[in-house]
Amino acid sequence: MTVSMPIDRPDADNPSTLIGLFNALFMPTMRTELVRGADEPLYRPADADCATHRIIFARGYFSSALHEISHWCIAGYERRQREDYGYWYIPDGRNADQQHAFEQVEVKPQAVECLLAEACGRVFHVSVDNLDGHVEVDREAFTQKVKAQAEQYRQQGLPPRAQVLFDAFKDFYINGLSLDDVAKKQLPIISTLR
Repeated sequence: MTVSMPIDRPDADNPSTLIGLFNALFMPTMRTELVRGADEPLYRPADADCATHRIIFARGYFSSALHEISHWCIAGYERRQREDYGYWYIPDGRNADQQHAFEQVEVKPQAVECLLAEACGRVFHVSVDNLDGHVEVDREAFTQKVKAQAEQYRQQGLPPRAQVLFDAFKDFYINGLSLDDVAKKQLPIISTLR
């Protein structure tokens, strides 16, 4: 399945449009909002200071937003109650074992991100995220793992929230539906998700 070229929209590359689309779907249904952040991405569950769960993406980059959304799509209910889903993160400079562990947990989210990028009419690039590491990273091997997982999702189906977003993004970015029409189509489906 190949998605056609996106509709020529002046707002297509604007992260604010992506924020508006995500928030229209998931704020009323799952109390989750996509938020433009500063340097580092972060997921914060609702707490005493904020009634909504927040997916905070880095520096207003569209690709960062898609990546962080993808992690949220994979995380189960319990993980979504913990900051950064309860995962560890070791920044640049990982050794070989740490890089291997990083790549193992990143295959599924990056496969989801690949398909979401496609639904937005965008090019996807894997991220090995170890620019200052002292180990050689096999980007091509990791790319093949992500592609294989994306193909598996194509054949067996995406996780439910990822499928809703794939359909919504495709309808908005490729098929040219309005935000209201996308919301009307997807909100009944979202209301059944946990």
